[in-house]
Amino acid sequence: MNFWSTIRRAAFAVREFVAPTYRPERHYMRGPGPACARRMGVSFQ
Repeated sequence: MNFWSTIRRAAFAVREFVAPTYRPERHYMRGPGPACARRMGVSFQ
């Protein structure tokens, strides 16, 4: 089984190198955070 798991991991690594999976949530912020709200004096209550 160890041989096949190594082959599977290698195939996945090659696939990710050639055609990486697009996951925008890893790269983009969803909006201003609480520090920005504190600077602007906004209350969310």
